[in-house]
Amino acid sequence: MDDRHELYIGGKWVPSVGGGTIDVLEAATGTVFARVPSGTEQDVDDAVAAARAAFGSWSESPIEERVSVLRQIADGLVARETELAETMTREVGTPIARSRSVQVGLGVTIFRSMADILENTTLEERRGTSLILKVGVGVVGAITPWNYPLYQLAAKVAPAIAAGCTTVVKPSSVAPLAAFAVAEIVESIGLTPGVFNVVTGPGGRVGERLAGHPDVDLVSLTGSTAAGARVGQVAAAGIKKVTLELGGKSAFVVAPDADVDAALSAAVRGCYVNNGQTCTATTRLLVPLDRLDYVEEKLAQLVGSQKVGDPLDESTDIGPMASAEQRQSVLRYLSEVPAEAKFVVGGPGEVANLPDDLRSGFYVRPTVVSRIDNNSSIAREEVFGPVLAVLAYDGIDDAVAIANDSDYGLSGAVFAGDDDAAIAIARRLRTGQVSINGGRFNASAPFGGMKKSGIGRELGPEGLDEYFEKISLQLRTEAN
Repeated sequence: MDDRHELYIGGKWVPSVGGGTIDVLEAATGTVFARVPSGTEQDVDDAVAAARAAFGSWSESPIEERVSVLRQIADGLVARETELAETMTREVGTPIARSRSVQVGLGVTIFRSMADILENTTLEERRGTSLILKVGVGVVGAITPWNYPLYQLAAKVAPAIAAGCTTVVKPSSVAPLAAFAVAEIVESIGLTPGVFNVVTGPGGRVGERLAGHPDVDLVSLTGSTAAGARVGQVAAAGIKKVTLELGGKSAFVVAPDADVDAALSAAVRGCYVNNGQTCTATTRLLVPLDRLDYVEEKLAQLVGSQKVGDPLDESTDIGPMASAEQRQSVLRYLSEVPAEAKFVVGGPGEVANLPDDLRSGFYVRPTVVSRIDNNSSIAREEVFGPVLAVLAYDGIDDAVAIANDSDYGLSGAVFAGDDDAAIAIARRLRTGQVSINGGRFNASAPFGGMKKSGIGRELGPEGLDEYFEKISLQLRTEAN
């Protein structure tokens, strides 16, 4: 049992004012394996006050010091890789190999890449008779989700530290433990007290107070579209900056000239990563109508052979959902699939052959649903589970129209006969990033969405820019 009794505020471990606790459940078994404080509005106020008090000195800290801090945090995470990977596997259900490479590895990459970016960022620029300054926006309220607890924290905290901002982190109650590990690391390296603070607790209490707090200058949230709308509404009353990374229902377009087998292998990877609990998951597979039968046959083999089981087992491909609520949500979508649709593999029902100790875990069968149109809920709404919707198209113009007919625009993929052909299709898609013929995620490129998928960008120089304000100093000239 990892029993946490204190929050990290102002460089100290302090008990929550309220004294309540939140149980953290192991996704594979449904049993309690950790507890964290259930913070209050007063805890948020204390953390924001600590962050505000630290901002003056931290915003004036040398670039070299900020770079060093970012790299020391990355090193601290690497030293705890095994522990952190296992923890997030237990919280989220991520298969352990993926937990090491993505849950931990991507978080490390973000801290290191932001240090590199900062070293190459010009904070003062002379433009004609003006001197333009980039200064930290102030106190940042970072509200992070449960699906990638460390990576999403890094995507907000790393640029905040780099820009000279201070941060109050409110992690998800489903997966809060990575935030405590980062707090332990920043304490060990002697980071200025108040630069990094952690308050756990319910979103309706802690998250809302953080988003609406008058001394918070920027709110960055990753979460559902509904949560983003609420945070934007609360933050708007204080006229503060907001960045939102929200939902997705991304399309994977298999062009008529594509290598279908290679495309389907990539599509399965793109859909089922982290058990489908990924906002960028390509959960709509668009295929030529004349290849539909072959696609269904191939997907039955690829998805049907995925091993579902204990996420701590190295051989497991797909683990459980992160919570009972998420499992129930996925099963509800599967129960509402139109009668004319075809379950190629999976569907509602219990996962077969689970050992007794996993039967109380939050498992869902990996599923492929075909013979649907783009108006069904399974094709339009973010299921956030191991579910792939297959849609047939008639010509590439029809494929582009289907791909763009979505409330979301976060990610996507195109597989075509060559990169130029794939890029030509990708240019027509209204989405924030597109994988070209299997191209992998780049942590130095801007990440974010269009439409209801969010506001602003994370990662890369563009992500760092979100944490700066720009000041123009108008200089005297001979004519003055």
